[in-house]
Amino acid sequence: MTSEILNSERSFAIYLPPDYQTSNRSYPVLYLLHGAGDDQTGWVQFGEVLRITDAAIKDGSATPMIIVMPDAQTGRRGYYNDIKGDWRYEDFFFDELIPYIEKTYRAKSEKQFRAVAGLSMGGGGSFMYALHHPEMFSSACPLSAWIGPLTFDDFKKMFSKDADGVSDSDMYKYFEHHNALSLIENNTAKDLRSVRWFIDCGDDDFLYEGNSLIHIALRKKEIHHEYRIRDGAHSWTYWRESLPVVLEFISDTFHQH
Repeated sequence: MTSEILNSERSFAIYLPPDYQTSNRSYPVLYLLHGAGDDQTGWVQFGEVLRITDAAIKDGSATPMIIVMPDAQTGRRGYYNDIKGDWRYEDFFFDELIPYIEKTYRAKSEKQFRAVAGLSMGGGGSFMYALHHPEMFSSACPLSAWIGPLTFDDFKKMFSKDADGVSDSDMYKYFEHHNALSLIENNTAKDLRSVRWFIDCGDDDFLYEGNSLIHIALRKKEIHHEYRIRDGAHSWTYWRESLPVVLEFISDTFHQH
């Protein structure tokens, strides 16, 4: 598809359920985000999304759904708008990609039938999108999520080159708007509870701290969520085992709410 916001052609992979070609029905949609170093083919090639989703639909643990896997690797890497507003990937996602999908495919367009999930960098994207736009998603499933620097000082060290010429006050506003812990603290309980959360991170994953802190922050705010720690590290072996559980979780949400 063509993006005017990013001034480029954007690729995406799409999974269509087995009965898509023979039915006239519309389907719920999962936006499934890849990690750093991958592109829209990551979940297809390494995550085996076709085999796993076909099997889950066949055995009844998942409802037939469309799965959209966008590319956040080309041009620049990441799912957010950059700090200077030169690269507006999040704007592209909400203002161009979602409308394009809902216009081009038989995709349901209500919050109840839209979910977001992802791994690593895409797990961070899942947190951001659902926290920035809780009105858009019925469930969010971050896996082994990279939530970014945990403190403002760490953020300044990491993004000082990208933020050249940006004032400290504007940097702090950007940090607060892209820090899941700050967003959980500042969002209303009503908005947070309007999304069903499933958070999964391996016990040997190097990103354990951010995921643990989010779990604690949600518990302190009395926001119900599922938090899973299984044996495993930051690997496709772990995420392939997560995917069937995610599909079942979001299918329950599509049905219940």
